[in-house]
Amino acid sequence: MFSFQVMGGKSVRAIIETSRPEIFAQVRETYLAHHRGATINPNSYFLRFPDRPDARIIALPAALPEEAPGDGDAAGAGGVAGIKWIGSFPGNLARNVPRASAVLLLNDLETGYPFACLEAAQISAARTAASAVLGAEQLHGSRRAAKLAVVGAGVISRNILEFFHALDWSFTETVVHDTVEEYAKKSAGHAGALGFRARTSTGLDDAVDGADLVVLATTAGAPYILDPGALAAGQSVLNISLRDIGPELIAASHNVLDDVEHCLNAGTSPHLAVQKFGHRDFIDGTVAQLVLGELRLGRDRPRIFSPFGLGVLDLAVGREILRIGREHGRVQDVPDFFAEVERW
Repeated sequence: MFSFQVMGGKSVRAIIETSRPEIFAQVRETYLAHHRGATINPNSYFLRFPDRPDARIIALPAALPEEAPGDGDAAGAGGVAGIKWIGSFPGNLARNVPRASAVLLLNDLETGYPFACLEAAQISAARTAASAVLGAEQLHGSRRAAKLAVVGAGVISRNILEFFHALDWSFTETVVHDTVEEYAKKSAGHAGALGFRARTSTGLDDAVDGADLVVLATTAGAPYILDPGALAAGQSVLNISLRDIGPELIAASHNVLDDVEHCLNAGTSPHLAVQKFGHRDFIDGTVAQLVLGELRLGRDRPRIFSPFGLGVLDLAVGREILRIGREHGRVQDVPDFFAEVERW
């Protein structure tokens, strides 16, 4: 009851590398649990800094009251609560340091006591990538595409490429665009190492034009894809960075979100569109509705998936990684973490 464990990033990453299909399944099932009201996922909280408006640290509290299969008698069995505390500092890129850093704290639902702390930048990237690939599967309709466009050559798009590979996607061509040519070359090289035929683009238009599937994974703070013809009818767009697409384009497209109320917040592209046009008629529904067959999209307009990112996904993936980590001896016990375990 009073045990406390820590799991570092290298161990978390090692487990992710061998468990991507299982993580994908966890994300899919958690979306369905969220859809049927079996999760607790309040709004995220943003800590901002007046002298650095592009930087923020976000708290994502959540709970999964349902017992996960295979929990057994482990701490957190019968459900888990927790919080991801994730910093996003775009200025880190100039130092060749990842933009995001994070920890995930897991709490026992019966006592409220925390029982584990995991390095969570890897978890956050993995659940984001799994969510993106689920969205791609639902929007595109298969795991085969002629052209994949990757816009933004960072940690998130790298993870998305790795999940595409682990889930046996195939592309005739993968084109990578980034405003920093060196990053684009490294991303294309990584895609090539995964077995994808990849190249860098000559520009944004070169990457996106004719692409069946577009991944937007940048650090953009404001929309820059504004041309009404920038996205084609029937094109599937993963709006992972959330703020790349102008409101007019959003309103002219089919839009699928992970959670409607969560996504209409914090200046996301769908949020800006609702603010500009005063309605949300252009929002078709959620990815869970697509999975369940409750929602069908035409190919008369671009199809855009905008996942705001739910804390329950971090909990589900973190709990699964902790379970596997325990089995493989990759978790460190912290003896006497709690100073008092009796009231008297």
